[in-house]
Amino acid sequence: MSTTTRRSRRNASAMKMVGALLAVFREAAGYTQRSLGERFVVGEQQIASIEQGRRPLKRDLAEQLDELLETRGALSEALKYMPEVDLVPLWAEEFLDREQEAISIASYENQVLPGLLQTEAYAWAVFRSRVPLYDEDEIAQLVAARIERRAILHRKEPPITCFVVWEPAVKAPFGGKQVQAEQLRHLRACSELPGLMLQVLPLDRTTHAGLDGPFVLMETPEHQRLAYTETQRGSQLIADPDEVAILTQKCAMLRSQALTPEDTRDLLDRLLGEQ
Repeated sequence: MSTTTRRSRRNASAMKMVGALLAVFREAAGYTQRSLGERFVVGEQQIASIEQGRRPLKRDLAEQLDELLETRGALSEALKYMPEVDLVPLWAEEFLDREQEAISIASYENQVLPGLLQTEAYAWAVFRSRVPLYDEDEIAQLVAARIERRAILHRKEPPITCFVVWEPAVKAPFGGKQVQAEQLRHLRACSELPGLMLQVLPLDRTTHAGLDGPFVLMETPEHQRLAYTETQRGSQLIADPDEVAILTQKCAMLRSQALTPEDTRDLLDRLLGEQ
């Protein structure tokens, strides 16, 4: 999701104000963006993004900064008056920001296809399945944001990406046969992109390392490794090295259990031939 899309949902001036406050307090306390980022293991780039109003300051980090910079709760208090996020929940924004910056992305999906690989019609079908229902205007905004995310796969230097998808998610006819056929063609085209590996985990496998659900692994430009998981009513961005290591092991096992990228392309060709 681009900065422009995020700002259409959030008051950009308020974000810049909070960022400017942080910059003033940081400089008064004698910290550089790098030294402050190192104190909280978030990196110089994230501090810079917050100060420039391009990334929201999260409440837990604001509280820690208030304590370190001795600002008497000024940053935490400022966040109380930030506009609410209406469509994309606050807990997902950090993931979307990190996805845009990541130098590598690996994911496992077992219910729907990865957002980065969805067609517009498929995304419409996914969002129309949501309960409680979205109205059509909300769906249009969500679909536009999802399609915009796909641009990272077509950069001059795209991130290295690996997608493992359980076979039922590949075959699910969301939106009907025509939408499914278009989506399969799109998957087949994506499978040829430089640096992208698509693997289908067959339904007939007798072992399955991903029974606990979908997840995403990312590596930032600072080489920090992160993981992201979602549940029915929330999600978690994980930075703890031990927890990330567990999901990394799961990802490695899933890739060994899945079809190779070449066999995955053959499967997609067969499915397209059946359309």
